[in-house]
Amino acid sequence: MMIGAGARARLFKWFAAKRMELALAIRVTVAAGLTFVAVKLVDLSQSSWAVITSIIVMQASLGGSVKAAMDRMAGTLLGALWGAVVSVVLPHHEGNVALGLAVLAAVAPMAVASALRPSFRVAPITALIVLIPAGGTLLPPYAYAAERVAEIALGIVVGVGVALFVLPARAQGALAAAAARVADLNAELLLALAGSLLDGKGRPELAGINKRIRAGLRQIDAAVEETVRERSAHLSAAIDPEPMARTLYRVRHDLVIIARVCVRALPERVAPTLTQPLEAMRDATVALLRGIAEALRRGYLGPDAASFDASLSAYVAAMDKLRGAGVLRDLQSEEVGRLYALRFGFEQLGQDLKDLVERSSDLARE
Repeated sequence: MMIGAGARARLFKWFAAKRMELALAIRVTVAAGLTFVAVKLVDLSQSSWAVITSIIVMQASLGGSVKAAMDRMAGTLLGALWGAVVSVVLPHHEGNVALGLAVLAAVAPMAVASALRPSFRVAPITALIVLIPAGGTLLPPYAYAAERVAEIALGIVVGVGVALFVLPARAQGALAAAAARVADLNAELLLALAGSLLDGKGRPELAGINKRIRAGLRQIDAAVEETVRERSAHLSAAIDPEPMARTLYRVRHDLVIIARVCVRALPERVAPTLTQPLEAMRDATVALLRGIAEALRRGYLGPDAASFDASLSAYVAAMDKLRGAGVLRDLQSEEVGRLYALRFGFEQLGQDLKDLVERSSDLARE
């Protein structure tokens, strides 16, 4: 059956949009297969734990895989050692009561360790596996624990190796993608805020947009942490990710200032003069934010901010015109404060967006 041109275009677009997710799926599959082969080659008794570990280690970025590998290894070592100690010290083959006490002795300290340090979260599981081996074992506790550690270590080595060499995904790419999403959401937020300011009507979608922005900023924090980890391990020559994150948070704070001004419409006395400059400034800011998002997605240099500068100058000129005509003197001090707060908010936003343009250009130069 032939696929039409429209269907092919949609399919290609879907693959392009999901390329990171599909690459992760390929890495997971390759890691699982290679780990199974490696287990058979070195003749370990159980293949499941090594294969499971290679899948767990495989994250969306190399930095995430390194963290997952370190956490998995730390928890495995601690849990295996403690499980072996409990197996030797506490006899647990003499009935359910003895076994129950041994289980508590194995799990409770590891549960405390995992609660205090999340990297030990697999320690209780590993301790229990060593204490009560699946299907039984003829090996002494320390030998059985060492074999489990060897299986986990093999899964980690293969998983990190696949993450490094098979369609590798650096955390810097995840950072750029997350920053692009936040920039687009900021543009959406500004459109809604400006709408409230210009027509005085509430925008119920604001809560949802703000929620998505907060989620996007958390993704950026995670990507920054993973990028730093890659740099520390000399697995990436990525630029310092902190300036990008700081700039996006400053943009967020600027929009909070603007949002406080936009809780109600412009005063009627100034609306005829300020509406057109505000619409132009809204459009220029939205275009700049979306241009930054596109540059981040495609790896281009950041866009020019000349249109934003011109629109801000026009708004300042309109404010000066109102002040010169004495219109502002007739307004309540609260309303005058709102107008100047809006001007300040956009001035700060302009400076931070120019910084964001530079940060996106820095990524493009990598």
